[in-house]
Amino acid sequence: MKVFKFGGASVKDAEGVKNVKKVLEFTKENNLVVIVSAMGKMTNALEGVVNHYFHQQHELESSLSEVYNYHLKIVEGLFPNTTHPIYGALTNWFGDLRGFLETNKSKNHAFVYDQVVSYGELVSTTIVSAYLNENGVANTWLDVRQCIKTDDYYRDARVDWEETQNQITATVSKKGVTITQGFLGAEAENNFTTTLGREGSDYTAAIFGYCLNAESVTIWKDVPGVLNADPRFFSNTQLLHHISYREAIELAFYGASVIHPKTLQPLQRKEIPLYVKSFVDPEAPGTCVGKGNLIDPLVSCFILKKNQVLISLSSLDFSFMMEDNIGEVFKWLHQYKMKVELIQNSAISFSVCIDNKYNNLEPLLTKLREKFKVVCYYGVTVYTIRHSKPIEIASLVEDKEVLLKQESAETVQIVVNE
Repeated sequence: MKVFKFGGASVKDAEGVKNVKKVLEFTKENNLVVIVSAMGKMTNALEGVVNHYFHQQHELESSLSEVYNYHLKIVEGLFPNTTHPIYGALTNWFGDLRGFLETNKSKNHAFVYDQVVSYGELVSTTIVSAYLNENGVANTWLDVRQCIKTDDYYRDARVDWEETQNQITATVSKKGVTITQGFLGAEAENNFTTTLGREGSDYTAAIFGYCLNAESVTIWKDVPGVLNADPRFFSNTQLLHHISYREAIELAFYGASVIHPKTLQPLQRKEIPLYVKSFVDPEAPGTCVGKGNLIDPLVSCFILKKNQVLISLSSLDFSFMMEDNIGEVFKWLHQYKMKVELIQNSAISFSVCIDNKYNNLEPLLTKLREKFKVVCYYGVTVYTIRHSKPIEIASLVEDKEVLLKQESAETVQIVVNE
């Protein structure tokens, strides 16, 4: 039993869906769970639907039509016969979505977000499953919400591992091909849809791999494997042939975009290897994450996060920043759902760099100003470098305003204004 995951870029159009079939045929794997993400940039488009629902109702229908027409074009490219049942299935999914938006009474943005955005994966897997069945790759479509059970922390739900294990064991056949959704789950009490955090489809693959004791998990991407830096921002990147679980977890923790931060822990527990391979060139070896050497080749790895917020705090009376003060700060960071990227403190100051993912920055700052002097830097970039060389750091910060720097034996982090 193996698990494959195909991201949005791999199914962004009709040709991409056809290529998924080619990859499956090339691998000659007969017993698979195939996790599929929303097509192309449809998660972003559905986020736009949520935004219009709350703030621009007059734009809601046009944004819904844009998402529907995008999928319809892909369906037309795969199923020339317009009487094929997939056309009715597509209509039904969007009827369900419109029905939710018309009848929903909840003002909870995160709840509405999860109910709406989930349609990206539900529709994409319906299309992919139908195309494969039509073209010689027999499969079973599975609603992942039957299997992955979570709490009700919408937009970043936590998995109930015991119940999820029970459901996957009872539901998923270890023979044949199963097509299901990434990113989604359902909370146990009311069965409302939840999501596992952005890019959570990788995590879904790991959950299935763990619960099925899979031989391996493979993530198919539009890159040759895990690179030592994002080629969109760095030149002369290098392919990493092998990464240890520990090193990969470190890279993911600091924000390496190729592997989701939560993906690796369940695989490490059962020593299930993770492969990152190219769906453009499935014959290429890609990258293996597993037991063994730290990293091969041993080169510096660069990670950056843009549009972060650096907050510097000091006490109003110049007293020391002690554990009780810092404890309150972390309580508020948790309360306002801030993702902490970096912290640094001295006797009278405390700095924290955060990702304002849930747009709760202003109420957080209001709370902090009740007790501290607050200086805030918006739109900063955080660079994290593993196994760095001094000359690389000097080159990286040249002509940049360095706001904060922190260094340990293997890791350097720098916050800059660019």
